[in-house]
Amino acid sequence: MFREMLDAKREFHHAQRRYPIGAEVIGKDQTHFRVWAPRAREIDVVLEDGARSKPIFYALTSEPGGYFSGAGNAGAGTHYRFRVNAGENFYPDPASRFQPEGPHGPSCVVDPRQFRWADTNWPGPALAGLQGQIIYEMHIGSFTKQGTWRAASEQLPELARIGITVIEMMPVAEFPGKFGWGYDGVNLFAPSHLYGTPDDLRAFIDRAHSLGLAVILDVVYNHFGPDGNYLGVFSDNYLVREKGNEWGDAINFDGPNSGPVREFFITNGRYWIEEFQFDGFRFDATHAIRDQADEYIIGAVGHAAREAAGSRSILLIAENDLQEAKMARPLNEGGDDLDGMWNDDFHHSAVVALTGRNEAYYGDYLGAPQEFISAAKYGFLYQGQALSWRQALRGTSTLGIAPEVFVCFIENHDQIANTGPGQRLRSQTSPGRYRAMAALLLLGPWTPLLFQGEEFGASSPFLFFADVGDASVREATRKGRAQWLAPFLSLSEEEALRSLPAHDDPQVFARCKLDFSEREKNRQLYNLHIDLLKLRREDSRFRQQIPGGIDGAVLAPASFVLRYFAKDNDDRLLVVNFGESQIMYPAPQPLLAPPSGYRWETLWTTESPRYAGASAALIATPEQWVLPAESAVAVRPCTSANHAN
Repeated sequence: MFREMLDAKREFHHAQRRYPIGAEVIGKDQTHFRVWAPRAREIDVVLEDGARSKPIFYALTSEPGGYFSGAGNAGAGTHYRFRVNAGENFYPDPASRFQPEGPHGPSCVVDPRQFRWADTNWPGPALAGLQGQIIYEMHIGSFTKQGTWRAASEQLPELARIGITVIEMMPVAEFPGKFGWGYDGVNLFAPSHLYGTPDDLRAFIDRAHSLGLAVILDVVYNHFGPDGNYLGVFSDNYLVREKGNEWGDAINFDGPNSGPVREFFITNGRYWIEEFQFDGFRFDATHAIRDQADEYIIGAVGHAAREAAGSRSILLIAENDLQEAKMARPLNEGGDDLDGMWNDDFHHSAVVALTGRNEAYYGDYLGAPQEFISAAKYGFLYQGQALSWRQALRGTSTLGIAPEVFVCFIENHDQIANTGPGQRLRSQTSPGRYRAMAALLLLGPWTPLLFQGEEFGASSPFLFFADVGDASVREATRKGRAQWLAPFLSLSEEEALRSLPAHDDPQVFARCKLDFSEREKNRQLYNLHIDLLKLRREDSRFRQQIPGGIDGAVLAPASFVLRYFAKDNDDRLLVVNFGESQIMYPAPQPLLAPPSGYRWETLWTTESPRYAGASAALIATPEQWVLPAESAVAVRPCTSANHAN
């Protein structure tokens, strides 16, 4: 009879639970705990209170499959840990919702129902449709001097005003140390205490939604960080020891006892969408995930996230170095049903065109006009060709994939840091070429991404920084970075070790913080980005992302034209010249011909004095074309000869 009562009580608590793991408030000063710990014979919840001399222990009940569960007298804000097999050490919850003292400290019970959402009718974003999206990658710790969600939320109105539509937040899952990029997270359900409380994060997202901004989260499902990772105490099956990637042991998504591991990550996806109202994910380094299961784990997480979002639309974007286009194809075509993929090909071509670099993976790109035309028409440049950098074939066909699927950028956290000194791209090229590339990025048919501060020409670098306490991890990280960056710097590993800034130096982190006074100091560059975002948003043709609606032609070794076809002769040309001024006479290129009965007029140019340009204008007449040096010019058809220049 007593066992039947226990079973009934356990079923009662399970019926009230939202998720299969973690601590959940189920009543006044009542919390239900559930953890997967197949290594354990017994598990106790240890309730800790600084006012008490001794902690309180609650024994959890063993369940089939290695789970333990039970309820205790604890409300929101209670600190707790788990004791395994009556041992002397206590450990944080693998599915902790908050670690107020970091990954080595106690977990904290959180009641998400206490937060009152103001914007309850937010529909969510979609990549397709008029205007599309402009993504803005943000690292909370360095975005403001304070490095908190509260401080970052104060900047959201300005981002919305200039035309940003989606914030892509770099990883926030709890990680060790006082600062870091966040890709070494160990408590994947716990927003980092360094940036504020879980409700501070909710308030940031609520504020963003009120301004029309979506917020997606960068999640790391390819490895766990090494420091502060206590998963091995509970189970040997989270990781596959004999298989690894460049960051360590691979996660067990398809091996023995992998079901609860998959459940952990699928639940994590649901959790961020439901309890924080995130608008989707950017999945980090999916090429490093080992999974041969019938349903790829990223597709499974995405499916669960969409179900959790209900009527809200969300964005699911992958970083995939192999450029496996199937990730962005629908399920009925054998794909993983994601919305977008990062396009490194575009970035690498852009860097070569602007700087002439040819080391490391830049050696597989020419920076030639045809590469940008191909990127506009087909997305990825490598769709099965040999890549010398990886000594392997790269990519698969993108046939039939819409242009907005490809997320293009000329800066992101990785690419800036891969310069070694963390140099922004504008400092590596001429102002004219940089303005022209910014125009191509923001007017192209893809989905553009800007990295924090790029819009106003931030002078702050973005270096790799990580406050690592463990000496062995710190040394391994230092050597790993030197080994990776040595080819980019044309140095030996030993030389790179000596020259790279110390990643655990607080001053290295401090140098990466933005200075918003540069919005005025660099007003001309800020104007450039604001005007480009407005042109993309308001122009009748640039605002549309039409599959197959664009063609291009090489005009000279450093110049090309993209033609945006439209109904009713409302075509646009984007003429980009990274080289010297040139006169095209004759101009035997049909894409330069205006619609019948029309002539061309300049709609917009990077050479405006408003952007510190040289005031040189493109001149398009029936006789000749004059292309200003290092410029981009948008052209539209005009019926009036008085406006044709």
